[in-house]
Amino acid sequence: MQIHWIKIKKIVDETPDIKTYFLEIPEGYSWEEGAHLHLALDGFNVGEKPNKSLVRHMSISTLPNENAIGITTRIRQQCSEFKAILRNLQVGDQVAIFKTHSNVPLRRENKNIYLLSSGVGLATFRPIVLKYFEQPENVPQIHSLNIDSSKNYLFTNIFKTNHDKNFTAHFVDNREEYYDRIKKLSTDKNGLYYVVGSDDFLKQNIQVLLEEGIKPEQIMLDKPPRRLPDFLPIELSN
Repeated sequence: MQIHWIKIKKIVDETPDIKTYFLEIPEGYSWEEGAHLHLALDGFNVGEKPNKSLVRHMSISTLPNENAIGITTRIRQQCSEFKAILRNLQVGDQVAIFKTHSNVPLRRENKNIYLLSSGVGLATFRPIVLKYFEQPENVPQIHSLNIDSSKNYLFTNIFKTNHDKNFTAHFVDNREEYYDRIKKLSTDKNGLYYVVGSDDFLKQNIQVLLEEGIKPEQIMLDKPPRRLPDFLPIELSN
């Protein structure tokens, strides 16, 4: 396993409690849209065993052509040790990255794509949408639906309806409207449904989609294959 120690290039406050950390790109390092990595803080690999409390699985919110690895995360006032340390890091400080992989690349199958997310989960979808804008081939249209009760919606400069690009975006702040919209979207029985959020959020979305007649193989989760049976019907998720 290769570990890259890289510096923070820039820190941007996206909302009152969401930050994006822009990291250096190591030489020869690349990734595809929808990718995630393991982000580790100083001291995680000191001692005989790694300190897992200093490591987090994070989505990459940028594309390689943006010349930085973007990590977008919510840091509340009351937070974990990892987030508390991250909050105090400055430009020039070092972090480690390893195990980069994508479970949710942009599927180009001439099917409409629906991006369903909660809060900062939208960060996973940002590079997917940007890639679609750059190369829309074999993707008829994309629709994004995000729920955030704080109403401090993320990346509104990108996630806005653009009819010329066959892209629509909606933000809602309550569960009733969110699930009502999902039921309307799921009238497309051939679409591909990407879902990003907490495990409970995934399970609730999957239940609604399955009840509306969407098949498990049409549902994309940012989970490794071994975890899919935890969320989707086992006999259909392999």
